[in-house]
Amino acid sequence: MVRINRIDVYPLRFPMKQSFRISGGTVGALSEGAPHVYVCVTGDNGMCGWGEARPSPKWSYETPETVVSVINRYWKPVLVGERADDLLRLQRLIAKETAGSLHPGHPIARAAVDTALHDLLAKSLGIPLPGLWQSSPEGEMSLSYLISTDDPFIAAEKARAAKDEGYKGVDVKIGLNPALDIEILEAVKAEAPGLFFRVDANQAYTLHEARILAQQMARIGVDVFEQPLPAGQLTACAELRRKSPVPIALDESIWSPAGLIEAIRCEACDYAVIKLTKMGGLAGAKLCGEIARESGLGLLGGGLTESKLGFMASAHLFRYLDIRPPVDLNGPFFLQDDAVDGEWPLQGDSVVLAEAPGIGCYINSSKLELYLDRKLSLGGDELT
Repeated sequence: MVRINRIDVYPLRFPMKQSFRISGGTVGALSEGAPHVYVCVTGDNGMCGWGEARPSPKWSYETPETVVSVINRYWKPVLVGERADDLLRLQRLIAKETAGSLHPGHPIARAAVDTALHDLLAKSLGIPLPGLWQSSPEGEMSLSYLISTDDPFIAAEKARAAKDEGYKGVDVKIGLNPALDIEILEAVKAEAPGLFFRVDANQAYTLHEARILAQQMARIGVDVFEQPLPAGQLTACAELRRKSPVPIALDESIWSPAGLIEAIRCEACDYAVIKLTKMGGLAGAKLCGEIARESGLGLLGGGLTESKLGFMASAHLFRYLDIRPPVDLNGPFFLQDDAVDGEWPLQGDSVVLAEAPGIGCYINSSKLELYLDRKLSLGGDELT
Protein backbone atom coordinates (compact mmCIF):
# COMPACT_ATOMS: atom_id res chain seq x y z
CA MET A 1 0.00 0.00 0.00
CA VAL A 2 1.45 3.36 -1.09
CA ARG A 3 0.33 6.64 0.43
CA ILE A 4 0.75 10.07 -1.13
CA ASN A 5 3.63 11.80 0.61
CA ARG A 6 3.99 14.90 -1.57
CA ILE A 7 2.61 16.63 -4.67
CA ASP A 8 4.74 19.06 -6.67
CA VAL A 9 3.45 21.24 -9.52
CA TYR A 10 5.71 22.55 -12.29
CA PRO A 11 4.27 25.16 -14.68
CA LEU A 12 6.41 25.02 -17.81
CA ARG A 13 6.63 26.71 -21.19
CA PHE A 14 8.13 24.60 -23.96
CA PRO A 15 9.57 25.99 -27.23
CA MET A 16 7.70 25.24 -30.44
CA LYS A 17 8.79 24.33 -33.97
CA GLN A 18 5.85 26.19 -35.48
CA SER A 19 2.69 27.92 -34.32
CA PHE A 20 -0.48 25.87 -34.05
CA ARG A 21 -3.89 27.30 -34.97
CA ILE A 22 -7.39 25.89 -34.72
CA SER A 23 -10.69 27.58 -35.59
CA GLY A 24 -10.83 29.09 -32.09
CA GLY A 25 -7.41 30.72 -32.31
CA THR A 26 -3.74 30.01 -31.64
CA VAL A 27 -3.13 27.22 -29.09
CA GLY A 28 0.64 27.54 -29.19
CA ALA A 29 2.75 30.34 -30.64
CA LEU A 30 6.28 30.08 -32.01
CA SER A 31 7.10 33.40 -30.34
CA GLU A 32 5.75 32.50 -26.90
CA GLY A 33 6.01 28.73 -26.59
CA ALA A 34 3.37 26.38 -25.26
CA PRO A 35 2.10 26.14 -21.65
CA HIS A 36 2.36 22.73 -19.99
CA VAL A 37 2.03 21.76 -16.34
CA TYR A 38 3.87 18.72 -14.96
CA VAL A 39 2.73 17.16 -11.69
CA CYS A 40 4.89 14.86 -9.56
CA VAL A 41 3.19 12.66 -6.95
CA THR A 42 5.69 11.13 -4.52
CA GLY A 43 4.71 8.08 -2.50
CA ASP A 44 5.84 7.20 0.99
CA ASN A 45 7.93 4.47 -0.68
CA GLY A 46 10.08 7.16 -2.34
CA MET A 47 8.72 6.47 -5.83
CA CYS A 48 7.66 9.41 -8.03
CA GLY A 49 4.83 9.39 -10.57
CA TRP A 50 4.52 12.04 -13.25
CA GLY A 51 1.55 13.46 -15.15
CA GLU A 52 0.91 16.34 -17.52
CA ALA A 53 -1.75 18.96 -18.16
CA ARG A 54 -1.86 20.90 -21.43
CA PRO A 55 -4.23 23.84 -20.82
CA SER A 56 -5.19 26.14 -23.68
CA PRO A 57 -7.71 28.96 -23.18
CA LYS A 58 -8.51 28.85 -26.91
CA TRP A 59 -9.70 25.25 -26.54
CA SER A 60 -11.29 25.12 -23.07
CA TYR A 61 -11.84 27.31 -20.02
CA GLU A 62 -8.79 25.95 -18.19
CA THR A 63 -5.62 28.04 -18.19
CA PRO A 64 -2.10 27.43 -16.85
CA GLU A 65 -3.03 29.67 -13.90
CA THR A 66 -6.13 27.65 -12.98
CA VAL A 67 -4.32 24.32 -13.27
CA VAL A 68 -1.54 25.44 -10.93
CA SER A 69 -3.82 27.10 -8.38
CA VAL A 70 -6.48 24.40 -8.18
CA ILE A 71 -3.91 21.65 -7.57
CA ASN A 72 -1.78 23.63 -5.10
CA ARG A 73 -4.54 25.38 -3.15
CA TYR A 74 -7.46 22.96 -3.21
CA TRP A 75 -6.44 19.41 -4.06
CA LYS A 76 -3.01 19.00 -2.55
CA PRO A 77 -4.18 19.55 1.07
CA VAL A 78 -6.83 16.81 0.84
CA LEU A 79 -4.81 14.29 -1.19
CA VAL A 80 -1.54 14.17 0.75
CA GLY A 81 -1.65 11.26 3.20
CA GLU A 82 -4.28 9.32 1.25
CA ARG A 83 -3.77 5.91 -0.35
CA ALA A 84 -2.53 6.35 -3.91
CA ASP A 85 -4.34 3.24 -5.13
CA ASP A 86 -7.81 4.32 -3.93
CA LEU A 87 -8.54 6.24 -7.11
CA LEU A 88 -12.31 6.49 -6.63
CA ARG A 89 -11.88 7.99 -3.17
CA LEU A 90 -9.31 10.45 -4.49
CA GLN A 91 -11.72 11.51 -7.26
CA ARG A 92 -14.46 12.09 -4.68
CA LEU A 93 -12.14 14.18 -2.51
CA ILE A 94 -11.24 16.33 -5.53
CA ALA A 95 -14.92 16.71 -6.47
CA LYS A 96 -15.77 17.94 -2.96
CA GLU A 97 -13.16 20.68 -3.19
CA THR A 98 -13.98 22.00 -6.69
CA ALA A 99 -17.44 21.58 -8.17
CA GLY A 100 -18.07 20.64 -11.77
CA SER A 101 -20.46 22.22 -14.26
CA LEU A 102 -21.53 20.51 -17.47
CA HIS A 103 -18.64 18.11 -16.89
CA PRO A 104 -16.35 17.29 -13.93
CA GLY A 105 -14.56 20.39 -12.73
CA HIS A 106 -11.07 21.13 -14.06
CA PRO A 107 -10.66 17.92 -16.10
CA ILE A 108 -7.34 19.00 -17.63
CA ALA A 109 -5.85 19.64 -14.18
CA ARG A 110 -7.36 16.33 -12.99
CA ALA A 111 -5.64 14.58 -15.88
CA ALA A 112 -2.19 15.57 -14.62
CA VAL A 113 -2.88 14.27 -11.10
CA ASP A 114 -4.61 11.09 -12.26
CA THR A 115 -1.85 10.25 -14.74
CA ALA A 116 0.81 10.84 -12.09
CA LEU A 117 -1.02 8.48 -9.73
CA HIS A 118 -1.15 5.75 -12.39
CA ASP A 119 2.56 6.24 -13.10
CA LEU A 120 3.33 5.99 -9.38
CA LEU A 121 1.27 2.83 -8.92
CA ALA A 122 2.77 1.06 -11.94
CA LYS A 123 6.32 2.01 -10.90
CA SER A 124 5.65 0.80 -7.36
CA LEU A 125 4.64 -2.58 -8.79
CA GLY A 126 7.56 -2.61 -11.21
CA ILE A 127 5.31 -2.99 -14.28
CA PRO A 128 4.60 -0.92 -17.42
CA LEU A 129 1.46 1.21 -17.26
CA PRO A 130 -0.72 -1.25 -19.26
CA GLY A 131 -0.01 -3.88 -16.63
CA LEU A 132 -2.47 -2.05 -14.36
CA TRP A 133 -5.15 -3.04 -16.93
CA GLN A 134 -3.90 -6.63 -17.35
CA SER A 135 -2.52 -5.66 -20.74
CA SER A 136 0.91 -5.18 -22.33
CA PRO A 137 2.63 -2.44 -24.34
CA GLU A 138 2.99 -4.74 -27.34
CA GLY A 139 1.48 -3.91 -30.71
CA GLU A 140 1.66 -1.22 -33.35
CA MET A 141 0.02 2.19 -33.45
CA SER A 142 0.20 4.83 -36.16
CA LEU A 143 0.09 8.62 -35.92
CA SER A 144 -1.88 10.80 -38.27
CA TYR A 145 -0.09 13.71 -39.92
CA LEU A 146 -1.55 16.99 -38.70
CA ILE A 147 -2.22 19.76 -41.24
CA SER A 148 -3.23 23.15 -39.85
CA THR A 149 -3.09 26.00 -42.37
CA ASP A 150 -5.38 28.35 -44.29
CA ASP A 151 -3.15 28.17 -47.37
CA PRO A 152 -4.13 25.45 -49.90
CA PHE A 153 -0.59 25.35 -51.33
CA ILE A 154 0.93 24.69 -47.89
CA ALA A 155 -1.78 22.10 -47.21
CA ALA A 156 -0.83 20.32 -50.43
CA GLU A 157 2.87 20.38 -49.50
CA LYS A 158 2.14 18.89 -46.07
CA ALA A 159 -0.13 16.21 -47.54
CA ARG A 160 2.62 15.27 -50.00
CA ALA A 161 5.09 15.07 -47.10
CA ALA A 162 2.69 12.84 -45.16
CA LYS A 163 2.44 10.43 -48.07
CA ASP A 164 6.19 10.47 -48.80
CA GLU A 165 7.04 9.82 -45.14
CA GLY A 166 4.76 6.79 -44.98
CA TYR A 167 1.93 8.14 -42.83
CA LYS A 168 -1.34 6.22 -43.03
CA GLY A 169 -3.62 9.13 -42.17
CA VAL A 170 -3.96 12.91 -42.17
CA ASP A 171 -5.84 15.12 -39.74
CA VAL A 172 -6.81 18.44 -41.33
CA LYS A 173 -7.96 21.44 -39.29
CA ILE A 174 -10.63 23.55 -40.98
CA GLY A 175 -12.47 26.72 -40.05
CA LEU A 176 -9.30 28.83 -39.96
CA ASN A 177 -10.61 30.52 -43.12
CA PRO A 178 -13.97 28.92 -43.97
CA ALA A 179 -13.94 30.35 -47.49
CA LEU A 180 -10.93 28.15 -48.29
CA ASP A 181 -12.00 24.95 -46.49
CA ILE A 182 -13.04 23.01 -49.58
CA GLU A 183 -10.02 24.11 -51.58
CA ILE A 184 -7.75 22.94 -48.76
CA LEU A 185 -9.50 19.57 -48.50
CA GLU A 186 -9.35 19.04 -52.25
CA ALA A 187 -5.64 19.87 -52.24
CA VAL A 188 -4.95 17.38 -49.45
CA LYS A 189 -6.96 14.62 -51.11
CA ALA A 190 -5.21 15.15 -54.43
CA GLU A 191 -1.77 14.71 -52.85
CA ALA A 192 -2.63 11.91 -50.39
CA PRO A 193 -5.55 9.99 -51.92
CA GLY A 194 -5.08 6.70 -50.07
CA LEU A 195 -4.70 7.99 -46.49
CA PHE A 196 -7.32 7.94 -43.74
CA PHE A 197 -8.83 11.43 -44.03
CA ARG A 198 -9.91 13.00 -40.72
CA VAL A 199 -11.23 16.57 -40.79
CA ASP A 200 -11.57 18.54 -37.55
CA ALA A 201 -13.64 21.74 -37.35
CA ASN A 202 -13.22 22.41 -33.60
CA GLN A 203 -16.84 23.67 -33.28
CA ALA A 204 -16.54 26.18 -36.13
CA TYR A 205 -19.93 25.83 -37.87
CA THR A 206 -23.68 26.13 -37.61
CA LEU A 207 -25.91 23.17 -38.42
CA HIS A 208 -26.78 24.61 -41.84
CA GLU A 209 -23.13 25.22 -42.71
CA ALA A 210 -22.06 21.78 -41.51
CA ARG A 211 -24.73 20.03 -43.59
CA ILE A 212 -23.47 21.74 -46.75
CA LEU A 213 -19.86 20.97 -45.86
CA ALA A 214 -20.64 17.30 -45.20
CA GLN A 215 -22.09 16.91 -48.69
CA GLN A 216 -18.97 18.41 -50.23
CA MET A 217 -16.71 16.28 -48.00
CA ALA A 218 -18.44 13.14 -49.21
CA ARG A 219 -17.64 14.14 -52.79
CA ILE A 220 -13.98 14.71 -51.89
CA GLY A 221 -13.66 11.45 -49.95
CA VAL A 222 -13.37 12.51 -46.29
CA ASP A 223 -13.57 9.57 -43.86
CA VAL A 224 -14.77 11.37 -40.72
CA PHE A 225 -15.98 14.89 -39.85
CA GLU A 226 -14.94 15.82 -36.31
CA GLN A 227 -16.76 18.26 -34.00
CA PRO A 228 -18.46 20.44 -36.63
CA LEU A 229 -20.91 22.10 -34.17
CA PRO A 230 -20.57 23.82 -30.77
CA ALA A 231 -19.98 21.38 -27.94
CA GLY A 232 -23.36 21.63 -26.20
CA GLN A 233 -25.52 21.08 -29.28
CA LEU A 234 -26.07 17.32 -29.05
CA THR A 235 -29.56 17.48 -30.57
CA ALA A 236 -28.23 19.40 -33.55
CA CYS A 237 -25.33 16.93 -33.82
CA ALA A 238 -27.86 14.10 -33.95
CA GLU A 239 -29.77 15.85 -36.75
CA LEU A 240 -26.55 16.43 -38.66
CA ARG A 241 -25.53 12.79 -38.22
CA ARG A 242 -28.85 11.56 -39.64
CA LYS A 243 -28.39 13.66 -42.78
CA SER A 244 -24.61 13.57 -43.23
CA PRO A 245 -23.08 11.16 -45.77
CA VAL A 246 -19.81 11.41 -43.77
CA PRO A 247 -19.50 9.84 -40.28
CA ILE A 248 -19.57 12.37 -37.42
CA ALA A 249 -17.09 12.33 -34.53
CA LEU A 250 -17.46 14.25 -31.28
CA ASP A 251 -14.56 15.61 -29.26
CA GLU A 252 -15.31 18.80 -27.31
CA SER A 253 -18.87 17.52 -26.74
CA ILE A 254 -17.62 14.55 -24.68
CA TRP A 255 -15.64 15.25 -21.50
CA SER A 256 -16.69 12.39 -19.24
CA PRO A 257 -18.39 8.98 -19.18
CA ALA A 258 -21.68 10.69 -18.32
CA GLY A 259 -21.30 13.06 -21.27
CA LEU A 260 -20.51 10.14 -23.56
CA ILE A 261 -23.65 8.31 -22.43
CA GLU A 262 -25.73 11.41 -23.24
CA ALA A 263 -24.20 11.53 -26.72
CA ILE A 264 -25.02 7.84 -27.20
CA ARG A 265 -28.61 8.34 -26.01
CA CYS A 266 -29.01 11.22 -28.46
CA GLU A 267 -27.44 9.17 -31.28
CA ALA A 268 -25.28 12.22 -31.87
CA CYS A 269 -22.15 10.62 -33.33
CA ASP A 270 -20.54 7.69 -35.10
CA TYR A 271 -17.14 8.12 -33.42
CA ALA A 272 -16.04 9.25 -29.96
CA VAL A 273 -12.68 11.03 -29.63
CA ILE A 274 -10.75 9.73 -26.63
CA LYS A 275 -8.34 12.21 -24.99
CA LEU A 276 -6.97 11.55 -21.53
CA THR A 277 -6.16 15.26 -21.08
CA LYS A 278 -9.81 16.35 -21.46
CA MET A 279 -11.34 13.30 -19.74
CA GLY A 280 -9.69 13.81 -16.36
CA GLY A 281 -6.82 11.43 -16.99
CA LEU A 282 -6.33 7.76 -17.67
CA ALA A 283 -9.19 6.49 -15.50
CA GLY A 284 -11.86 8.65 -17.14
CA ALA A 285 -10.53 8.24 -20.68
CA LYS A 286 -10.25 4.46 -20.27
CA LEU A 287 -13.86 4.22 -19.08
CA CYS A 288 -15.06 6.45 -21.93
CA GLY A 289 -13.24 4.29 -24.44
CA GLU A 290 -14.69 1.09 -23.04
CA ILE A 291 -18.24 2.47 -22.98
CA ALA A 292 -17.97 3.78 -26.53
CA ARG A 293 -16.49 0.54 -27.82
CA GLU A 294 -19.15 -1.63 -26.17
CA SER A 295 -21.86 0.71 -27.50
CA GLY A 296 -20.72 0.15 -31.07
CA LEU A 297 -19.16 3.58 -31.65
CA GLY A 298 -15.91 3.95 -33.51
CA LEU A 299 -12.94 5.25 -31.52
CA LEU A 300 -10.52 8.00 -32.49
CA GLY A 301 -7.48 8.94 -30.43
CA GLY A 302 -6.57 12.57 -29.82
CA GLY A 303 -4.35 14.83 -27.79
CA LEU A 304 -3.69 18.47 -26.93
CA THR A 305 -0.11 18.85 -28.15
CA GLU A 306 1.24 17.08 -25.08
CA SER A 307 4.94 16.56 -24.53
CA LYS A 308 6.48 13.07 -24.49
CA LEU A 309 4.98 12.49 -21.04
CA GLY A 310 1.34 12.91 -22.06
CA PHE A 311 2.12 11.45 -25.49
CA MET A 312 3.33 8.14 -24.03
CA ALA A 313 0.51 7.90 -21.48
CA SER A 314 -2.02 8.46 -24.28
CA ALA A 315 -0.31 5.95 -26.56
CA HIS A 316 -0.43 3.24 -23.88
CA LEU A 317 -4.15 3.87 -23.41
CA PHE A 318 -4.95 3.91 -27.15
CA ARG A 319 -3.07 0.64 -27.62
CA TYR A 320 -5.08 -0.93 -24.76
CA LEU A 321 -8.34 0.31 -26.31
CA ASP A 322 -7.23 -1.09 -29.70
CA ILE A 323 -7.90 2.17 -31.56
CA ARG A 324 -7.34 1.32 -35.21
CA PRO A 325 -7.37 4.63 -37.20
CA PRO A 326 -4.15 6.67 -37.00
CA VAL A 327 -4.25 8.73 -33.80
CA ASP A 328 -3.87 12.49 -33.48
CA LEU A 329 -1.03 12.89 -30.98
CA ASN A 330 0.51 15.99 -32.50
CA GLY A 331 3.22 16.96 -30.03
CA PRO A 332 6.03 15.78 -32.35
CA PHE A 333 4.83 18.18 -35.07
CA PHE A 334 4.91 21.28 -32.88
CA LEU A 335 7.16 20.94 -29.80
CA GLN A 336 10.86 21.69 -30.19
CA ASP A 337 11.76 20.32 -26.77
CA ASP A 338 10.27 19.26 -23.41
CA ALA A 339 11.47 18.02 -20.01
CA VAL A 340 11.58 14.29 -20.81
CA ASP A 341 14.89 12.61 -21.66
CA GLY A 342 15.35 11.16 -25.12
CA GLU A 343 13.80 11.62 -28.54
CA TRP A 344 10.16 11.16 -29.51
CA PRO A 345 9.40 7.41 -29.32
CA LEU A 346 8.70 7.02 -33.02
CA GLN A 347 9.80 4.87 -35.95
CA GLY A 348 8.39 6.69 -38.95
CA ASP A 349 4.70 7.13 -38.18
CA SER A 350 4.65 4.26 -35.63
CA VAL A 351 4.71 4.82 -31.87
CA VAL A 352 7.22 2.72 -29.93
CA LEU A 353 5.62 1.84 -26.61
CA ALA A 354 7.99 1.71 -23.64
CA GLU A 355 8.29 -1.47 -21.59
CA ALA A 356 9.88 0.29 -18.62
CA PRO A 357 7.90 0.56 -15.34
CA GLY A 358 5.15 3.15 -15.33
CA ILE A 359 4.62 5.39 -18.35
CA GLY A 360 8.24 4.88 -19.34
CA CYS A 361 9.36 8.52 -19.26
CA TYR A 362 12.35 9.89 -17.39
CA ILE A 363 12.12 13.53 -16.32
CA ASN A 364 15.16 15.76 -16.78
CA SER A 365 15.47 18.02 -13.73
CA SER A 366 17.73 20.46 -15.58
CA LYS A 367 15.06 20.98 -18.22
CA LEU A 368 12.41 21.43 -15.52
CA GLU A 369 14.55 24.29 -14.25
CA LEU A 370 15.20 25.62 -17.77
CA TYR A 371 11.54 25.74 -18.86
CA LEU A 372 9.94 26.61 -15.51
CA ASP A 373 7.46 29.49 -15.75
CA ARG A 374 8.48 31.23 -12.55
CA LYS A 375 5.60 33.69 -12.56
CA LEU A 376 3.17 30.79 -12.29
CA SER A 377 5.26 28.81 -9.82
CA LEU A 378 4.63 31.34 -7.04
CA GLY A 379 2.69 29.69 -4.26
CA GLY A 380 3.91 26.19 -5.12
CA ASP A 381 6.83 24.25 -3.73
CA GLU A 382 10.31 25.25 -4.83
CA LEU A 383 12.25 22.98 -7.15
CA THR A 384 14.26 20.45 -5.23
